[in-house]
Amino acid sequence: MKICVAQTAPIKGAISKNIESHKKLIMLAVQKSANIIVFPELSITGYEPELAAKLATTMNDKRFDEFQEISDLHKIIIGIGVPTKNENGICISMVLFQPNKERKTYSKAYLHSGEEKYFIAGKNLAPITGGNHKIAFAICYETSIEDHAEKAYKNKADVYMASVLNSINGVDKDLHRISETAKKYKMLALMANLVGKSGGYDCAGKSSVWNNEGKLIEQLDEANQGIIIFDSITEQVIKKVTSIKSN
Repeated sequence: MKICVAQTAPIKGAISKNIESHKKLIMLAVQKSANIIVFPELSITGYEPELAAKLATTMNDKRFDEFQEISDLHKIIIGIGVPTKNENGICISMVLFQPNKERKTYSKAYLHSGEEKYFIAGKNLAPITGGNHKIAFAICYETSIEDHAEKAYKNKADVYMASVLNSINGVDKDLHRISETAKKYKMLALMANLVGKSGGYDCAGKSSVWNNEGKLIEQLDEANQGIIIFDSITEQVIKKVTSIKSN
């Protein structure tokens, strides 16, 4: 299976423009025969808590139909970062598009301090099957919750995909943490992070892939958008930095 994470620089609140930049990176992954691509936390809107009430939508938003069409046509699983709303409030979510299946939503269950003002805790989706793998997801702060990773392991996940916003000041600690998770639970781990500015943060990039011994295999830089694809059969890596801009 070819597993991909994307590194993006979203435009604040500009959903349509961010969708277009996502599509370009997805097609780049498709050209390299990726089977799944996951984007950073709230990649479609940017990490903008104060705008969440205005920007929140649902997984069935018609603006996302093209993602489903691409998924169906190219047999690729796509995970995008979106604030979603329900009867109780707004969640930090990942909307998942799987080939010829109904959309699913993975929502952040563990919020960090300050997020409670704008968001509610959501419901995690169980690991999904992709190829010969069971893939578990995490959104940002969840990577710091030991029970979260342990639950993924107990649910037989062997791939751990983290969708995050990591700042320049916090990224190294999180990189170490995800590496330790990969090592402890013998899971392939990947992290998709933002670059540029979002929510007042200087986003750190460094989207990464670790093997199931916690060894860093590949990493993007601190400034550019791009993708990393890891082939779990050949253990080969494709890294593609792109000049695609989100404007």
